[in-house]
Amino acid sequence: MQPEAIKNSYVKVPAVTLGFWIIKILATTLGETGGDAVTMSVFHADTNAHNGGYLIGTGIFLAVFVAAVAAQIFAKKFNPWIYWLAIVASTTVGTALADFFDRSLGIGYTGGASILFLCVMASLAVWYFAMGSIDVHTVTAPKVEIFYWITITFSQTLGTALGDWLADMGGLGYDGGALVFGAALLIVAALYYWTNVSHVLLFWAAFILTRPLGATVGDFLDKPLAHGGLALSRYTASAALAAFIVASIALLPQRAGRHPT
Repeated sequence: MQPEAIKNSYVKVPAVTLGFWIIKILATTLGETGGDAVTMSVFHADTNAHNGGYLIGTGIFLAVFVAAVAAQIFAKKFNPWIYWLAIVASTTVGTALADFFDRSLGIGYTGGASILFLCVMASLAVWYFAMGSIDVHTVTAPKVEIFYWITITFSQTLGTALGDWLADMGGLGYDGGALVFGAALLIVAALYYWTNVSHVLLFWAAFILTRPLGATVGDFLDKPLAHGGLALSRYTASAALAAFIVASIALLPQRAGRHPT
């Protein structure tokens, strides 16, 4: 039995609502365009995968991510602005890191996605055996938050690799990839509402799937027309997405989840 004070305590992450998923998809899309803007447009890693652009971008985004997570952990209660800054930072880290593994190290999309999938599963397993639950509604203490953010970082990186793998290797293109991952999310939602499948497992499945959805949508926005994209400026797309995220955080209900009883 959980002590009553813990049972009724608010967690440090938002309640999982429709608004949560809307902002999450926007954040993952921004992670793709923003990550590409730095690694490709600023450091030109797209023209020379071995020039260090992906590694430099990973370092920059990782510093922002660590600072945001530190602020999140030290915050006394849920703060939507800090939380979503950490999520956006994790998606940009995931974009740069996945590209570094896949392209600069030459592992390839299949190898990179396989390794990252194992990392996500290992992170969840260690979290479960250490704390007894991987339910996000138990994120009430710094130790649990560390497990949460490590798992999120791996899942964001895995999502980037999956999106690139399906769009490029699978031959579906960015729009086709977005449709596939969107359909997969609808299946997860159907399982959530109409079956007894664990909601905790379905949450993590949806969390992982929203990342490649955002990755394929982001690539569709800023990749050249010859590659199946819309050829929008990475800076313009990123700025527009950031504005949408700020508006969504301000307008959509943002409340902390509650510890399960």
